[in-house]
Amino acid sequence: MANSPYSKLPPQAFWRQGVVQRHENAIHELYTPKFPIRKSDRFVTAGSCFAQHIGRSLKEEGFNVIDEEPFPQRGLKAIPVETRRTLGFDLYSARYGNIYTSRQLLQLDKEAHGDLELTDPIWEKDATYFDSQRPNIDIAGFELAETVRENRKHHLDCVRQAFSKADIFVFTFGLTETWAHRASGEVYPVAPGVIAGTHDDETYTFKNLGYSDVLSDFLEFRERMMSRNPGVRFLVTVSPVPLTATMSGQHVEIATVRSKSILRAVCAELYDSFENVDYFPSYEMTTSQKNQGGAFASNLRTVKPSAVELVMNSFLRAHGYNSELTIEGGVSNPGLADDHDMDSEDDLVCEEMLLDGFGSQ
Repeated sequence: MANSPYSKLPPQAFWRQGVVQRHENAIHELYTPKFPIRKSDRFVTAGSCFAQHIGRSLKEEGFNVIDEEPFPQRGLKAIPVETRRTLGFDLYSARYGNIYTSRQLLQLDKEAHGDLELTDPIWEKDATYFDSQRPNIDIAGFELAETVRENRKHHLDCVRQAFSKADIFVFTFGLTETWAHRASGEVYPVAPGVIAGTHDDETYTFKNLGYSDVLSDFLEFRERMMSRNPGVRFLVTVSPVPLTATMSGQHVEIATVRSKSILRAVCAELYDSFENVDYFPSYEMTTSQKNQGGAFASNLRTVKPSAVELVMNSFLRAHGYNSELTIEGGVSNPGLADDHDMDSEDDLVCEEMLLDGFGSQ
């Protein structure tokens, strides 16, 4: 065979050897870390629903995952973890709930550091008040708007403390579609009217962020973080969970590919441009053709516990930790095709899932 630039490439550079002939559980071959991590590193986690898996897995393996806004026990009996998570505790490094877009992340950082005052911070429903940035956190709402303001002030203090301590900031990009306040440009984790607030076309508008939007937002966030902590490193991922619904006017499957493609391209740009940004391919590990769809439950959205196990164990092993991590609801060392199926969503706390109910109306 004639000599060519491809002659000396390793097996993983070729589809037949790297994919077709790869053992279905050998997804660790897809990831080579850019920089090492230690259990003593201070991790801050944020992002879309799938990011909850990453935070839980790191905690279970004894990594130093920061939680600046834990559940206040106050001498009460222990509250079940499922209840705490429903209330927004034990999910991330502060009680901000899901952060679906880089714009929402940048907005939170600006607000926490006093560089932004929200125009539309409080939503109302049935004479009850909600935090417009976290309407799903206190789902019952509050009797007084002032209580919402007090809680948010405390929350922003916690966010500021958490972000300032990060050695490694983990962010999972989830969506490009978002809802914004027309006058100020502020974005929300869920459309007004889904949980609280009232939808009004004159006040709110749908926005589908493009590549340049997502990239510039995260670049600004990165610069802000590094100005306060020059040694911080970033680990970015893309959620493999498809959109529940789309306002784009396109078929939801087409809209999902658009969104995930943009987010993945942004991650590639960040990875290629900065030594302190690593990309973990949880998206590719989950959606790989090698899995033949077996990583998802029958609703074709929920990632099976066994698939999460394989993904997170591959991450840990790539960093030198011989983990046999078991995800809640899963079994250790499963094959994807052998996992139980599920008709309902898993136990992630996810506002976007609420949109599914509108499809049956």
